[in-house]
Amino acid sequence: MQKQDQLFERRKRRQRVALRQKSAGRPRLSIFRSSKHIYAQVIDDAKGVTLAAASSLDPDLRKDMKTGADIGAAKAVGKLVAERATKAGVKEVVFDRGGYMFHGRVKALADAAREGGLSF
Repeated sequence: MQKQDQLFERRKRRQRVALRQKSAGRPRLSIFRSSKHIYAQVIDDAKGVTLAAASSLDPDLRKDMKTGADIGAAKAVGKLVAERATKAGVKEVVFDRGGYMFHGRVKALADAAREGGLSF
C-alpha cells in the first residue's frame, strides 16, 4: 500500500493534467489547504506569473476571523481572491482543487469566488 502523501500527489498530478487539457489559456485558481490556514492564487501558467493571491493570513481578514481553518475563513478568502483577480482583469479561471476533495473548505472557497465574480 502506498503512503498517504504519495496518493495525494498522484491525485494532484492527475487533476493538473486534466486542467491543462481543458484550460484553453485561462488562468488557474489554485488552492492550498493546511490544518491552520487556507491559501488561493490565480496563476497564469503560460507566463509563469501569479496574478492575484489571498490567504487567511492577510491582515485584513485576520482581525475578523476566529481561526483561519474553518469554512468562514475559506469564504472570506474566496471573496478576497475574486476581488483581487477582477482588479487584475481576470474574469474566467480554471479551478484547481489540487488533491483535495471538493467539499468543506474547498467548496466554500469556490462558491465564494463565484459569488465574487469569477466564473469557472
